[in-house]
Amino acid sequence: MKDYTFTPQRSIWQVLLMLILIASISGCSSLWPFGKDDEEKDSEIAADESAAKIYNAANKALVNREIDVAVEQYQLLETRYPFGRYAQQGLLELAYAYHAANKPDRALATINRFIKLNPQHPSIDYAYYMKGLTTFDKGKSLIHVIVKRDPSNNDPTYVREAFDIFKLLIEKYPDSEYAEDAKYRMIYLRNELAEYELKVAKFYMQRGAYVASANRAKYIMENYQGAEIMPEAVYILEQAYLALELNDLAYDTHRVYAQNYQTGKDGVIDEKFANKSCAESLWGKALEKLRLRTYYCN
Repeated sequence: MKDYTFTPQRSIWQVLLMLILIASISGCSSLWPFGKDDEEKDSEIAADESAAKIYNAANKALVNREIDVAVEQYQLLETRYPFGRYAQQGLLELAYAYHAANKPDRALATINRFIKLNPQHPSIDYAYYMKGLTTFDKGKSLIHVIVKRDPSNNDPTYVREAFDIFKLLIEKYPDSEYAEDAKYRMIYLRNELAEYELKVAKFYMQRGAYVASANRAKYIMENYQGAEIMPEAVYILEQAYLALELNDLAYDTHRVYAQNYQTGKDGVIDEKFANKSCAESLWGKALEKLRLRTYYCN
């Protein structure tokens, strides 16, 4: 698989620090409960101060990248004060702490809980972004592990899930500051998925399973338009049709390649993927140049 270089527009660490700052500022302006007797108010103030102490300890540990300490403190905060004013922000930061500790399953469970409990939260777009990122990283490790005997045994489920999550983020929150970064990640994932399908198509071709190979190539063309390996997919489809003696379909596919992936220099098709001309006569070569006929090599 090709090594696509991917550089996010903004690191998740920078985003988290910004959210922590916003939460701290907004927390300072929160109003204490009114309309209650002094004893009840004192009790709530004491609880809030205790929650603040735990949250600040967790927050400090996270900023200092003492991840294990941060996780422990956020868990304590969630256990003791699940509905306090620090709970929502703490839950988001706990999800990041799990992510940083390389515990994607716990991170995803925490994010999903946050989304379920706080669907209207001002940082809900960040929650979806982190969910996509965590799934993205989880899937990225899977897609590069290619089983030697049969690559079709690999299940790129997490890669597709990450793609769908980023797509949902863009659709629901098009003005989100994370939308642009999500688009770049979707392009990366599209290329990853397309190349996975191409590897499987090649695997089938090598073993003479031409129908299966053609189906995989067509799937790439239908679902991953713009992918970098598209020329190879079209070429694989053409070769599969030739092997199946479906010459009309092979010819049509060859024309698709010629129209979309030629070099532009004198109309010559890129020889890296396309068939070389095997026309013996000048007339035959003229017909090929006019795209009226293709002479395949034996």
